[in-house]
Amino acid sequence: MLQRMTMVQVIGPKEDLGGVVDLLYRLGTVHLEEVRRSGVHGDVLRRMEARTGGEVPQVLAKIGGILQALPKITGSVPGQAVLTGELRSMTDRELVRRANRVISAIETTTGTLATRKADLEFTIANLSRYAKIIERIRPLEEQLPVLEGFEVTVILIQKEFAEVLDLIRDTLGEITRNQYEILAADVDDKTIAAVTVFSRRFSDQVHSFIYSQNVNEVRLPKEYLGRPFNEILVLIGERKTAAATEIGEIDRKLADIAGAWYTELQALRSVLDDRVAEARVYGSFGQTEYTFVIMGWVPTRALERTIHELSGAFGNRVVVNVLDLTREETAEAPVFYDNPWFVRPFEFLMGLVSAPKYWEIDPAPILAIFFPFFFGLMVGDIAYGLIILGLALAVKWRMQHLAWAQPLANILIISSFPSIFFGFIFGEFFGNLGEMLGWIHPLTIMGITWNRVEALIPMLILAISIGVVHLFLGLGLGIMNALREGSRKHVCDKCGMMAVIGGIICILGGIAGVFPGFFPLLGAILIIIGLPLIVYGAGVFGAFEIISMVGNILSYARLMAIGMASVILALVANTLGGTMEVALVGVLIAALLHLMNIALAMFSPFLHSLRLHIVEFNPKFFKGGGRQYQPFKKEGGGSGLALHQE
Repeated sequence: MLQRMTMVQVIGPKEDLGGVVDLLYRLGTVHLEEVRRSGVHGDVLRRMEARTGGEVPQVLAKIGGILQALPKITGSVPGQAVLTGELRSMTDRELVRRANRVISAIETTTGTLATRKADLEFTIANLSRYAKIIERIRPLEEQLPVLEGFEVTVILIQKEFAEVLDLIRDTLGEITRNQYEILAADVDDKTIAAVTVFSRRFSDQVHSFIYSQNVNEVRLPKEYLGRPFNEILVLIGERKTAAATEIGEIDRKLADIAGAWYTELQALRSVLDDRVAEARVYGSFGQTEYTFVIMGWVPTRALERTIHELSGAFGNRVVVNVLDLTREETAEAPVFYDNPWFVRPFEFLMGLVSAPKYWEIDPAPILAIFFPFFFGLMVGDIAYGLIILGLALAVKWRMQHLAWAQPLANILIISSFPSIFFGFIFGEFFGNLGEMLGWIHPLTIMGITWNRVEALIPMLILAISIGVVHLFLGLGLGIMNALREGSRKHVCDKCGMMAVIGGIICILGGIAGVFPGFFPLLGAILIIIGLPLIVYGAGVFGAFEIISMVGNILSYARLMAIGMASVILALVANTLGGTMEVALVGVLIAALLHLMNIALAMFSPFLHSLRLHIVEFNPKFFKGGGRQYQPFKKEGGGSGLALHQE
């Protein structure tokens, strides 16, 4: 539900600014706003300049580079919390001085070791590449001529560009006057290695030509030139072993440095990160010669705690003023909806569209009720619902690192239960398989047997009736929003639309004999009353919205149509599988069709349930364009940001 918001103004002496901001950051209750009042106690109020952070960003970058080179120490680091608290009490100048001492002690050593390790890893990668190529072309060694004054090089060519090999062969002949040899072999499924032998007199011309062809030339180190391939492979193995041994020694040295300094480095990075964020905050504050002014929105339920904490920490030196705002100013408040757990996944869907304005009714709880209902009505199969539930649980468990996957999985979990419920009513378990096996049968309710294949007309009437109820609910919410805004015209427009649509339903129901005989007259009266209200509220062209409203109601027929398509595909799967002479083949065909139907059942009902809300329902009351409540606190929670004056 919507949480009421209160605008507060925090005023105090400049020497307390760092402590106040630190406390507000730890409380995490204030949504900061730029100061826009003209003055405080008659003094001229001017905006405080945003800080650049001074030396802090540069020092933070160096600390980050050192940590990047050191092995990570996972889990809780002993003493880090205490050290972090100590560092937070320092001014920027003291903190930079402390960080520079640490950097001076270990940056050069760490950087040298990290650079050497990177060079060795690069060497090992290159040597492995050489070894792989030589292994592939070693069978060609016997065909290579052994001549003084000749050079051997290897060219790698992607198989899709194999025609380049002919061009290289022809051009080498021209450059070297046919004093060359070229042999080719496959390195892998995608690459060809071409071994070329040519006179060193033409080395520059040959290499220049090869470079111009945009192919990979592998030049072996000088110490390998002129040696047999077997000997080269032995030398490469020895070099790789030596490099790996040296990397091991470097890792041990880096681990020793991490053991001695990691706690302090992590604490420094955490505090320096906060100080960098601090630089962006001060630009929204105001100041006079001696005082600071902070403005922001606080949820009304957290106001007392916020005032109590500030008063307890700073006494009478810091004052919290609760501002009296006009209705228009209050409408600009950020939106904070504290909904139950089952509504929160649907807030994710609404967040993809727009946040509601402060005075608007939150669509998320209504979406949380009707979306699973629509989804279940369209799927309506016990087995499909169980499989969707299992898949959603698997996604929720296996994709915990994906923030967007969690709410979607939760929505499918919630929606799977109505799918199972309606499957019980419709008597569907993999379509009519459950009924064929005698496990389940469609229920008879209000004299109607709810077999979706046979009860087409009742299903259509049910879908349209749901549309009428859903859209009338939207118009009712629109009236409530209009009353909150004090918009008489919008109230009349929504009331008039409800009267006209109700009148049309009365007339049609009376003509069809569904309603008593006086209903057509009642419908005509409702239309006569409603039309002037629509014209008054939305103008002459507002009357054309009646056609759009009727179209919106008819759109709910998709609840029947999509569910019917799913049932028919399930019937086709069972029938086709049953006609196969080989039982295993029949089961396989039926299973594949059901899997396809389940995939469609997860996508299509999801999409159309969302569409009925976003396109048909929400516009009846929802405008959007609001701002989300974003309290001043560290991302993901955590301790408060320490901001301190020099």
